Amino acid sequence: MKGWKDRATAEADRVSFPRMIAYGLGGFTNNLLAAASGGMMVVLNLGYGMNPALVGLLSAIPRFTDAATDPVMGYISDNTQSRWGRRRPFIFVGAILAGVFFAALWQLPRDAGEGLLFGLFLAGSLLFFLGYTVFATPWVALGYELTPDYHERTRLMGVQNFFSQCAYLIAPWFLWFMKLDFFTDIRDGASSLAILVGVACIAVGVLPAILLRERFRNTAAGSLETASRLERISGEVRRFLKGFAQSLRNRPFLKLCGATFLVFNGFQLIAAFQSYVIIYYIFAGDLGSAGYYIGLFGTIATISTFAVVAFAAWLGTAVGKRHAFFVCIGISTLGYALKWFCYDPANPVLLLLPAPLLAFGLGSLFTLMPSMVADVCDLDELETGERREGMYGSIYWWVVKLGMAAALAAGGFLLNFTGFDVSLEGDQTVSALFWMRVCDVVIPVITSLLAIALVASYDLSESKAREIRARLGR
Repeated sequence: MKGWKDRATAEADRVSFPRMIAYGLGGFTNNLLAAASGGMMVVLNLGYGMNPALVGLLSAIPRFTDAATDPVMGYISDNTQSRWGRRRPFIFVGAILAGVFFAALWQLPRDAGEGLLFGLFLAGSLLFFLGYTVFATPWVALGYELTPDYHERTRLMGVQNFFSQCAYLIAPWFLWFMKLDFFTDIRDGASSLAILVGVACIAVGVLPAILLRERFRNTAAGSLETASRLERISGEVRRFLKGFAQSLRNRPFLKLCGATFLVFNGFQLIAAFQSYVIIYYIFAGDLGSAGYYIGLFGTIATISTFAVVAFAAWLGTAVGKRHAFFVCIGISTLGYALKWFCYDPANPVLLLLPAPLLAFGLGSLFTLMPSMVADVCDLDELETGERREGMYGSIYWWVVKLGMAAALAAGGFLLNFTGFDVSLEGDQTVSALFWMRVCDVVIPVITSLLAIALVASYDLSESKAREIRARLGR
């Protein structure tokens, strides 16, 4: 770790490696919940026979509500005063709620019709994502305030993302696990897997709240205790709307949101297609063989991501966060393009070749972008005099989740549009397979290139960020 502790970082601004690990454990929980809530949705189609369009809606609707509650949770976290701090109580309680609700979500009745199944799963998902928001929004905000140093933020987010990616060592094997002969069927496998995920998220998710301390504990806005109850509520609403509007007027922040939206949600829009292309194009509907290769693909991508996270953190401190973004997203774009040539039924092992290149996308995105958002929080404090990590973190993920919800909803309809029919199993039409492959490759290539173009105009450089910190210090 010696090479990570240079670049003129003051001793007081450094985050010890154990504290970085503690914050990274929250990232593991965050990613495991995200991966499980998305990756297990295929069971509704393959196990319960639900229409892909309805599965897409079940993926999207809870995320729309989740996105709507994020800014509210961010505001609450920013303005909470307690003996335990602004963030830690919510992180602790949220981890428990999210784990319990996720485990309960997949305990579905086997004989339920499609309508009842849709209603039950939707209600359970709304509860789960509420608990998820209570955990994730304060956890994100806590990371922005752990250090004021430009490069230490990148190193912190590198360690955080390293541990976060450990969740994706597990997630690619979900389908394989649920298809084990130990279970009656894939539905029984999903029920058991959900309990394991819920327990793991509770056990690990509470650790950041227990092990970390906050730098800013008493920065909440002045209270309205002398006003009437109605006036207090009205005042809080006005302050929330004012802070929300001020955050949305921050142009560097909007560019970061837009770039993340494009890279992450371009990936999300075709997330289902990759599995379906592997299952039905390469392996002609053989779930056993496909599940093994999907797991292997994901494991290779995740192992590669560990190296990418370290590389992106180093490159960000060496050439700047913006130029590091160009390099890493450019490499992942090449990986998406190679999928067209490497997804070959005659030679399935070739599908593993793009995996290390694809790792440069999300591996660098959530190393560089959180560090850049933390810089934006300093700019906001200079302009407004307030610390609003919770608001900025929530809006950042609000934009991402709104796009992800739309992408997941559109993904189901897009899958129907290609002509895919689950009842045909391995006998899908040539046209359906062709259009599934086109979507799988072209969509993320286009969104990644647009993201690069957007970040090219981002102007919050290292020198400007250090000047802002100096002015805040004075």
